[in-house]
Amino acid sequence: MIDYQRPDGALSQAYLAEATSTDGLKRPGLILIQEWWGLNSHICDVAERYAAAGFTTLAPDLYRGRQANTADEATHLKQNLDFADATHQDLAGALNFLLQHCSKVGVSGFCMGGALTIAAAVHLPALSAASCFYGLAPATLANPALIKIPFQGHFADQDDWCTPALADALQAQLPDSAEMYRYPADHGFFNDARPEVFDADCAKLAWERTLAFLRRHLQA
Repeated sequence: MIDYQRPDGALSQAYLAEATSTDGLKRPGLILIQEWWGLNSHICDVAERYAAAGFTTLAPDLYRGRQANTADEATHLKQNLDFADATHQDLAGALNFLLQHCSKVGVSGFCMGGALTIAAAVHLPALSAASCFYGLAPATLANPALIKIPFQGHFADQDDWCTPALADALQAQLPDSAEMYRYPADHGFFNDARPEVFDADCAKLAWERTLAFLRRHLQA
């Protein structure tokens, strides 16, 4: 865990997973945004996977040390999160931190983090790419039609929150260059810590697509 500075001068904490460099060149960076459960061991593990793939990854702790173990707890924490503050302060600060150390920086997130991925793609123009997993930003937070950076989305056909119809509506607002993928799975299919929804085949395919996308847009 490290401290980093927000644009307003306050400090936030985040989990940092650094990619090693054997050639002396800067590694690309990635902001990884938590699910509504919080910055838990699963998200830290995903950060380490990204670092092993060559991306220095910073996962901000948006709940300030709190985590949820039940859907009711997660709902409470999410409802009390200031999404605009998280976008313009926590995520903007994370971007500024990574830009000091990395060649280019992208953003990716899951569920609630997917919604904030869209918000970051709209409001943080210094980002170079965004990969969203089954998340939709409220219209009051971000208009997807304003996204100018390369965008990739991963959505589940059996999702009763980010439904296929809502994913279609999102896609209709995005530029034609955006990549949108659908999977025969449930919401949360990438989370191997939740066996009730995890789908190994879909998660593997989504991971491969995400790495290819990030390498294409973030590596020099």
